[in-house]
Amino acid sequence: MNYYVYLLLAKSKKTHISYVGYTSNLINRLKKHNSSNGAKFTKGRKWRIIYSKKYSSKSIALKEEYKLKKNYKKRKIIKEKYLLKYENTT
Repeated sequence: MNYYVYLLLAKSKKTHISYVGYTSNLINRLKKHNSSNGAKFTKGRKWRIIYSKKYSSKSIALKEEYKLKKNYKKRKIIKEKYLLKYENTT
């Protein structure tokens, strides 16, 4: 079974906020977050997956999720790349 580490982005009044998680089913997990059935932090916001990476085992995915959660510099780079691309297409 494959597992994914993902980064979600939502617009909050004047800024963008992000959330990092892991799952074995990206589509269902995003639906849960957007229907307020996901993590407590994600309730009440419209989320988009802006980054995901596939891993072959749960233990590796959990380790990588932890690394991404703590690496604010990498998260910021991913967010900036996405926002730059998104702003240029709208």
